[in-house]
Amino acid sequence: MGKQWSKERAWEWYNSRPWIRGCNYLPANCVNRIEMWQEYNHDKVFAVMEEEFKLMQSIGFNSIRVIIEFLVWDKEHDGYMERFEKFVDLADRHGISLMVVLANDCMRPKGFEVDKLGEQPCDWGYHGGRKMSQHGVFGEMGHHYLDEPETAPRFFAMIKEFVEKYKNDERILIWNVYNEVGNSNRREVSLPNLKKIFEICREIDPIQPLTCETASYYGGNFDDVCEVEKYGVLHSDIISFHNYNSYQSNINTIRTLKKFGRPLINSEWLARCLNNNVEELFPLYYLEKIGCYNWGLVGGKAQYYEPWNSVWTQYEENPNMKWDFTKWFHDLFRLNHRPYNPK
Repeated sequence: MGKQWSKERAWEWYNSRPWIRGCNYLPANCVNRIEMWQEYNHDKVFAVMEEEFKLMQSIGFNSIRVIIEFLVWDKEHDGYMERFEKFVDLADRHGISLMVVLANDCMRPKGFEVDKLGEQPCDWGYHGGRKMSQHGVFGEMGHHYLDEPETAPRFFAMIKEFVEKYKNDERILIWNVYNEVGNSNRREVSLPNLKKIFEICREIDPIQPLTCETASYYGGNFDDVCEVEKYGVLHSDIISFHNYNSYQSNINTIRTLKKFGRPLINSEWLARCLNNNVEELFPLYYLEKIGCYNWGLVGGKAQYYEPWNSVWTQYEENPNMKWDFTKWFHDLFRLNHRPYNPK
């Protein structure tokens, strides 16, 4: 059974590689992760991946963050594992490692929409390509495959298979145990699942570090966050966080998390409308020696350049919000691979 890395081991790992910089990746011709990983139209998707990996390499990115997809693993197991290996190999050929997300709490409520393989629906004009995505405003708790007795064991089996297969593979940079654990009004409901996934990964004892970031921005008082978020941070080998807010908000987050004495990575950032931009934050992360993965690469079907639906809702309720809707939200390149902002 492996144990949490010491701070010394974490820093030795972190300092042995170049500054980590990249993006959260979805091909431009995919509206979601099902479309990215499934067999349907895979040749077309992979052709776009090949061109976009060249683009990433050309700007000096050396890592990307991707989320695995349970539905595809469950329904197309052998093909998915083959396609994932093909993806890992493609990234490696372009000098790009992977931060792999194993579980995710950015989820829709139960019964809201049933995910299926095949042609994926797309609503134009909406972040995530869906009029009501997980970034909409829901009063209900988000639903997870881990909530169902019949799918939970298979979900844990998927995680075990991925980590076991790549536990000694240096092409995988980090195991991101859980994305924004406790989000979607789940909070402590996800704590047993988080503990179980950490347990699975520690038992396998991979060469890669484990991390679990949360949805909080840590304005200065870590004691104020919920128990599931505390558990994720306190059991990580390296500490990852998300911050889509201002430069000053990022300063506050960094100040709070540096107190733990471990390497830091911001695995989600870039929301230009909310004053979270490349010009200020990319240099900040470099100077503070913080790895970073902005959200999005090429503006495509997922339309990450559109604001979250929740941002529109907040603005409609309070038009005095100092947000700039003339700017793209996420993404770095236009569909023709020209930069959104050449400067």
